[in-house]
Amino acid sequence: MQFRGRVWKFDDDIDTDVIIPARYLMTFDAKELAAHVMEDVDPEFAGKVQEGDIIVAGKNFGCGSSREHAPIAIRGAGVSVVMAKSYARIFYRNGINIGLPLVECPEAVDDAEDGDILEIDTTEGFVVNTRTGNTYSAKQHAPYVQEIVKAGGLMAAVAERVRQREQAASGE
Repeated sequence: MQFRGRVWKFDDDIDTDVIIPARYLMTFDAKELAAHVMEDVDPEFAGKVQEGDIIVAGKNFGCGSSREHAPIAIRGAGVSVVMAKSYARIFYRNGINIGLPLVECPEAVDDAEDGDILEIDTTEGFVVNTRTGNTYSAKQHAPYVQEIVKAGGLMAAVAERVRQREQAASGE
């Protein structure tokens, strides 16, 4: 999958309480959550972020609680992909499970600045910063993870596999 978008850069240890504050957890509605995404670290973020933009962050992105609301809020805000130096493991899996592409590329994180345009290819595993012209190798996902993200999340991927097996069984 290929992405091109504007960078919104954040520091290390952005926890799930910063991504979506607990006071907004009464819903799983992506658009409602998106209206408050990152507001405790950047109160204007939700109003400025645009479809296809990219969050870039330091180490341990998504640490804290195991709430699925955090990646749902990010995706609901239109963020196409998150690139970080590293992720909290449960956030990483929650992100994949809801179809949010997550990229690990520490060197590209260091090179990126707010407003840069990045080109990211999650299939081939590279990141290009169009401002600097630098290209970086990113950690590639296993094929089954790519399948989940491409389908739009774990439930959609499972539904697609079931549909394909039913078609095969019926001879279509």
